[in-house]
Amino acid sequence: IRASSIMRSLLVVLLCGAVALAEHHGDPLSDKDHYQGDKHDAKFDHDAFLGKDQAAEFDELTPEKSKEKLGKLVPKMDSNGDGFIEENELKDHINFMQKRYVNNDVERTWKNYKAEKIVDGKIGWKDYREMVYGSPDGVGQELSPEYTKMIARDEKRWAAADYDSDGNMDRTEYGCFMHPEDCDHMRDIVVAETVEDIDKNKDGFVDLEEYIGDMYRPNDYPELNGKEPDWVQSEREMFKEHRDKNSDGKLDKDEMRDWIMPVGFDHADAEAKHLVASADDDKDGKLSPEEIIAHYDTFVGSQATDYGEQLQKHDPSDL
Repeated sequence: IRASSIMRSLLVVLLCGAVALAEHHGDPLSDKDHYQGDKHDAKFDHDAFLGKDQAAEFDELTPEKSKEKLGKLVPKMDSNGDGFIEENELKDHINFMQKRYVNNDVERTWKNYKAEKIVDGKIGWKDYREMVYGSPDGVGQELSPEYTKMIARDEKRWAAADYDSDGNMDRTEYGCFMHPEDCDHMRDIVVAETVEDIDKNKDGFVDLEEYIGDMYRPNDYPELNGKEPDWVQSEREMFKEHRDKNSDGKLDKDEMRDWIMPVGFDHADAEAKHLVASADDDKDGKLSPEEIIAHYDTFVGSQATDYGEQLQKHDPSDL
């Protein structure tokens, strides 16, 4: 059944508005995103320390405003009141900010669903599909391959997140659907989606060139005239010596899992250790407020912007 041109136009509008709802790929604290060889991604530290939403707010501030807001946050991390921030306090803070970001994100999207579609605190797959993609079953729709792929991925993730297998999501299950990296039983779906994204030849594995291609694009380094940065060579060595455990030249799902979601690895603890090592100038194993402020760009970053209303809307009391 072909949709009319009017219906197609309406569908395009609907889908464009639904992208924010459909873009619910997780943001796990993972070394996959923290380092690329020797190249360090500062954005990872900012997102981990502030939560992704707060990190975006700090990006709009001048260095002076960033330091001011950071200074008001430091005492809240000092749970034992000794005037310093130890690794365990930083770890607790990172965990708190991550949980707050996830809860806020889940609540924001949950509220977007029509009240009449939430029955006994749950939403069904067909209602979700209709609200996000415009139809409960796809009848009468002409969707691009991109949206067809998104729907298929959502349906697989929905089935995995539906813990009691009743076809419906309560808010807790929906949280796992939105942020599968935070739910142990969703580990396999995170790995499968990552493999699907990186595996360009669709053989079910990630070979060396696919692995490198996921993080490095020559066009991003025009000054090198096609020569690879040193960190890319380091990643090639990392792949061969550590990622590819059976040395068959490609990563299977188990090897991918060990890379992006290793069992028993505490990402918040590792990030706390990294931040302390980065800012502990006197090497006493803890951070003073002065050290944190001196290294503000490590914790919160900054992009100098115009003063005015944009700055005024960020209230430190919101932290």
